Amino acid sequence: MRILAFGTSTEVCTVALCDGVRWTERTERAGSRHSELLLPMIRALLGDAGFSLRDLDGIAFGAGPGSFTGLRIACGVAQGLSLGADLAVVGVASLEAMAQTAYAKHGWKRVAAALDARMQEIYFAAYVREGERWRAEVDPCVVPPAEVARPAGSWSGAGNGFGAYPLLVERFAGASFDERIVPSAVAVGTLALPRFAAGEAVAASAAAPLYVRHRVALTTAEREAGQTL
Repeated sequence: MRILAFGTSTEVCTVALCDGVRWTERTERAGSRHSELLLPMIRALLGDAGFSLRDLDGIAFGAGPGSFTGLRIACGVAQGLSLGADLAVVGVASLEAMAQTAYAKHGWKRVAAALDARMQEIYFAAYVREGERWRAEVDPCVVPPAEVARPAGSWSGAGNGFGAYPLLVERFAGASFDERIVPSAVAVGTLALPRFAAGEAVAASAAAPLYVRHRVALTTAEREAGQTL
C-alpha cells in the first residue's frame, strides 16, 4: 500500500512515504516553522519517489496530542491533500506513534509516553504491544506530573516529558528512558497501515485533531479572579 504520513505535533516536522515495500523519511527540527516546511518536504519526498498524490492509496497524520498549532497544520494539510486527490485519511495518536518509535528503536513493548505540555502538565499515555497493534493501558490525557499514576508492571519511558519533570522519572523508577523519542512519520504510517486495511480510514471532512487539552488560556476576568489552568 502506498501511503503518505506526516506529523507536526512536536518541534520536529517529519514526513514519510511508503512505496508499498519500504519507507522513506525526511525529518527536520522545525520549531515554529511547520507551516513553512511541511508542504515543501512532502513535495520533495513525492518527487524523489516519482509519485503524485493520485498514485497514493491514503494519507496518515499525527493527530495529537501535542502543539495546538502543529495539530491544526497536520490535520489541515491532510484534509486538503486528501480532498484534492480523493484519498482516505487515518489520524494516529501522537503518543501511540511515540510508543511505536520506541519499539522500532529499542524493542520496547510496554511504553509510557510523555510530552511536555507546558503549564506544568504533560500529555501522557501508556501502551502495551499486542501482536502488531498497541493497547492503551492509559488513554491519552493531559495531567500534572505529580498526578500520574504508574500502571502496574514494568515500563519504559519515552518522550521529553521525562526530561522536563524529574518527578515523572521518580514515578517510573527502574525504567529505561529515552527523552529524545518523538512521534516519527514512519511510526504514524506503520500504525495507519492496518487501520487502512481494516476499513478504519475516514473521508477528509471527518479528519480531526486529538487535542486532549481544550483550553490554553484564561479570560481576563478569570485571571483577575485568581483562577489558574
